[in-house]
Amino acid sequence: MNQKATSNTPVKTPSTASVLVLGSGTSHGVPMIGCGCATCRSDDPRDTRSRASILITVHGEASILIDTSPDLRAQALQHGLRRVDAILYTHSHADHVLGLDDVRRFNSLQRQAIPCYGDLRTLTDLRRTFAYAFEDTTHQGGGIPRVVLFPLAGEFSIGAAAFTPVPVMHGSRVIYGYRVGNFAYLTDCSAIPETSWPLLEGVEVVILDALRDRPHPTHLSIAESLQIVERLAPERAFFTHMCHDLPHVATCARLPEGVELAYDGLAFEISLRNGANPSGVRGPRE
Repeated sequence: MNQKATSNTPVKTPSTASVLVLGSGTSHGVPMIGCGCATCRSDDPRDTRSRASILITVHGEASILIDTSPDLRAQALQHGLRRVDAILYTHSHADHVLGLDDVRRFNSLQRQAIPCYGDLRTLTDLRRTFAYAFEDTTHQGGGIPRVVLFPLAGEFSIGAAAFTPVPVMHGSRVIYGYRVGNFAYLTDCSAIPETSWPLLEGVEVVILDALRDRPHPTHLSIAESLQIVERLAPERAFFTHMCHDLPHVATCARLPEGVELAYDGLAFEISLRNGANPSGVRGPRE
């Protein structure tokens, strides 16, 4: 009897994923309301920065959203997002969570609730801010976001991707970045505690907070971010959560080789294996 050709074929686990920068701006976004500075008036699309968020797509498996910015709907339309399999939250500040209501469209498309991961403070804030989404008596009307909340408790997996929460400081508050394979996403941080550095060993691509040149109490400056990049020694580093003080072209021109500003629409490949070389970086708007 002939056996099917696939009967002894091993299941192939994805080894790479893609990262798409949905938003690279600070809480005000760029351009800022009522501002006429050169960056806010720039016709370079890389100077238009929506609120910070990224999408990680594990090929053939899952699409993982990090933070739901107030610009989520526009970001999803801009980049043709049709699926979100999980949401990872860095923290509960408004520019990172207020797009949660737009998740209801993905619920409709996928016909299921979406798991959300975050620390206890963030999940508590989500329940308070979006109380209607968690109350059984809510009249659904046009729909409510249907999510299942999971508190962070160490490394967890979504399909083939193993995520490690990385505690970082956002002023006096501990929030979380995420490490997956050879990539780390560290937005909204002002310092990396010594206890978190071992979690970042072998990172080859990083997206790191860098608000502006001047010091700030809750965000890294360009100089502080460059110090972290020097210690981390990744192959590529991208700065995010930038305000209008940092025009794209002029700022990139003064950064060291291998370091540049991220921008909305930047996309690149990562390895899901720690310490493996990433593929090339591409950007739809270049």
